[in-house]
Amino acid sequence: MPGSEELNFKEMCARFDVTPRTLRYYEYIELLSPRKDGRARFYGGREIARMTLILRGRRFGFSLEEIRQWLEIYDQKGDREQYEVWIDKANRQLALLASQKEDIENAIIDLRALRDETAEILRKMG
Repeated sequence: MPGSEELNFKEMCARFDVTPRTLRYYEYIELLSPRKDGRARFYGGREIARMTLILRGRRFGFSLEEIRQWLEIYDQKGDREQYEVWIDKANRQLALLASQKEDIENAIIDLRALRDETAEILRKMG
């Protein structure tokens, strides 16, 4: 049943700043299941919420399969075991992101040093 919160395909792409290809792919792999009316697709509150979670998961660095599991947790919220699984996944991802952050910070330090050394060489060349 259409609702006021329903978005069409083009509106969904615009709302989430994704390409049509991305949106179709998420449907293809069954992360999203819009209501279809002929060739038209309509996204209600559930699909909008799922898309928010998909993009949040991508931002956090989760794979699409991990996001699928996350969405299952979201759909079945209230189950203590699933919350515990989510916390475990989040803790692992936080450790990975912290490691990546450290690697990036070290690369920045090294690049600055190399830039400064090169600038000093140029300065000495006159």
